[in-house]
Amino acid sequence: MADLSAVLASLRRAPDVEADNLTAVDASDRLILAEADAALAEVDGDRVAVVGDRYGALTLGAAATHGLTGIRVHQDPITGEQATARNAARLGLDSVYRNHDLDEALLRGARVVLLQLPRGLAELTEIAEAVARWADPAVTVYSAGRLKHMSRSMNDVLARSFAEVAATRAAQKSRGLIARGPVRTDPPTFPARTTVPELELTVVAHGAVFAGGTLDVGTRVLLRHVDRVAPDARRIVDLGCGSGLLAIAAARARPEATVVASDRSAAAVASARATADLAGVTLTVRREDALADEPDAGVDVVLCNPPFHEHTAVHTGGAEKLVRAAARVLRPGGEMWTVYNGHLHHRGLLARTVGPTEIVDRTPKFVVTRSVRV
Repeated sequence: MADLSAVLASLRRAPDVEADNLTAVDASDRLILAEADAALAEVDGDRVAVVGDRYGALTLGAAATHGLTGIRVHQDPITGEQATARNAARLGLDSVYRNHDLDEALLRGARVVLLQLPRGLAELTEIAEAVARWADPAVTVYSAGRLKHMSRSMNDVLARSFAEVAATRAAQKSRGLIARGPVRTDPPTFPARTTVPELELTVVAHGAVFAGGTLDVGTRVLLRHVDRVAPDARRIVDLGCGSGLLAIAAARARPEATVVASDRSAAAVASARATADLAGVTLTVRREDALADEPDAGVDVVLCNPPFHEHTAVHTGGAEKLVRAAARVLRPGGEMWTVYNGHLHHRGLLARTVGPTEIVDRTPKFVVTRSVRV
């Protein structure tokens, strides 16, 4: 069996953003693997499911140290899937796992679930309910997170789907939660439907989608200007689409245009597709990393409400990556409309990367800019 420390030390984040303060492995990964070690030694790999593995630490760590194959894995961001695949190839572990949606095929008959705790309680609720619904009745969930991002509410969420929830001792600023005795929720909480009267539509939202079923403040500010985007636009992209509200508004404002809703998140793509279908709006919805499937210089308008977090770290690398992607796909003269937190000062980045950038709206918290591709 492989040495776990060596396996974890070899992992990289790429193609996700890499920086000195962004790591591929942390103490919560090690804690999960340590707590689950005895259980992993007793099961076949096809009875193990991994949820929320960021870059392969849980999947590849379990496989390498216990010789497991057939592990089932769900990672919401496509960049996590891609990073795990790259790490697995370097370690010669390409064939030890399979990717799945958060569904019955992922969890049917699972006896051991390894879970990197998400920050959002809605996402945790959907995961916990899915495990309780489809896993083996004897399943044990081994989860953990960084203490600064955990709350007592996480215990409460797990307690609604499991009869027994126990916390581990803290280790290296991380703590584990171990859950047993699944309790099925029927009907499941997610996907949830929420009416947004000001947009005259119902949002269908999975637990992991940004802002859930609400209209977040930044998107609301940018929506004021969707009618102003290029009147002759024939191809519009909502980059980092979330539940697809900007894309739907653009499709309504420019009914002759092809509108693409793009996001790296599986939950976002599923939410955007379902919301658009319910609204009777035609969108092309894609799960991809920074418009990887979009050809160069063929887009008239990019709409973007970029993130300012990389998982739990405040970092602008993700936004910078999206701006570079927009610059690549925009045709000369094409427009990028961006909303961002005012303290981030993205105007300089947009001007350098896309082209001349003007501020078209400003609130106490947000700035909306229009950049023209040169």
